[in-house]
Amino acid sequence: MDRDTSQLEDERELPTREEERTRAANLERPEPERREPREPRPPVRAKKPRKPKPHPRSDGESRQQQPSKEDEASKPRAFFRRPIVLIIGAAIVLLAILGGIVWWLHARKYEDTDDAFIDTHIVRVASQIAGQVVAVHVEDNQNVQAGQLLVEIDPADARSRLAQIMAQEAQAETQMGQARAQIGTAEANYQQAISTAAGARAQAENAAREVARYRELLNINARAAAQSQVDQAETQARNTEAQAQAAAKQVQAIAAQRTAAEAQLKGAQAQIEALKAQVSQAQISLGYTRILAPVAGHIAQRTVAIGTYVSPGQQMMAIVPLQIWVTANFKETQLAYMRPGQSVAVQVDACPNAKIQGHVDSIQRGAGQAFALLPPENATGNFVKVVQRVPVKIVLDAVPSDCPLGPGMSVEPTVTVR
Repeated sequence: MDRDTSQLEDERELPTREEERTRAANLERPEPERREPREPRPPVRAKKPRKPKPHPRSDGESRQQQPSKEDEASKPRAFFRRPIVLIIGAAIVLLAILGGIVWWLHARKYEDTDDAFIDTHIVRVASQIAGQVVAVHVEDNQNVQAGQLLVEIDPADARSRLAQIMAQEAQAETQMGQARAQIGTAEANYQQAISTAAGARAQAENAAREVARYRELLNINARAAAQSQVDQAETQARNTEAQAQAAAKQVQAIAAQRTAAEAQLKGAQAQIEALKAQVSQAQISLGYTRILAPVAGHIAQRTVAIGTYVSPGQQMMAIVPLQIWVTANFKETQLAYMRPGQSVAVQVDACPNAKIQGHVDSIQRGAGQAFALLPPENATGNFVKVVQRVPVKIVLDAVPSDCPLGPGMSVEPTVTVR
């Protein structure tokens, strides 16, 4: 740095060729004639000092700084100013514009979203009775058919309960038979009592007529009949009347017995019906010891094992049905041209090479926030409009066998709306 500075100072001290020529011309000129001094002029305002002009450089240096036109013509042009580059750039821009237009015309036919997942109605398998598990016939993720045996619970308690109720039913049927027999006996006694009462009533009426005849004879002729005969006839009439009344009461008593026997029969019948219902319930409870698959699907979240004591309502496993669909949460601005029946291409993250087709089944009436536990209250506070999402159900036309689809898996559906 010091060396360069010193070199520049030496160059400044050396006189240039122009300075030498100027000095030689000044020496050759004659001295100017002396003139008389003129009167002093009024003072002129001082001008601002001008910046010193740079020292003129030599011809070699000026030629180096100012290249000639030949040098400019021979100098190569910039890369981006070449005609071929400009033509290629214009072509690229034109192709980009055309590609953008084609892409827009193609993209406007489809609506897609990444807020979508596989959905289904998961079946929870739970126990309906209390007991100890004695056998489990399925494993995790196993494919089962509808009606297949899954779990067995100890049936001893259910069988003993069923046997006890069936014994009570047999006893009630015996009591019903006895009630029917009592009704038959009561009916016979009732008929007999009616006959007896009718005979007693006939005798009483006959005795009463006998007394009436004796009284008519005595009115005609006081000596026509003895007083003892009249008294005997009156006594006979009173006795027969009393017997007739007693027979009538006997008929009423036997009728009451018959009614009681009929009521006893009805009670026995009702008891038998109740016991039959208990037998059916006991049989159902016995059937609950064998838990069957309600639908076809795959076992998931199996928590039961042999020896586990289960209570009513306790979940033991879940079954993922074979019928699955896609629930896609599209923005409400994407539903303008979306209708049920439109074709859908579904891309599954777990199976990127699988080509799955489906169709729009239905669109939910309402955004997801309307069914939240705490729905928003937009009537209070400041309101900020947010685009809502609406669930759309997409049914798969065919489920690939080599792709393990299950609820909760992420998918990306693309709906053809135009």
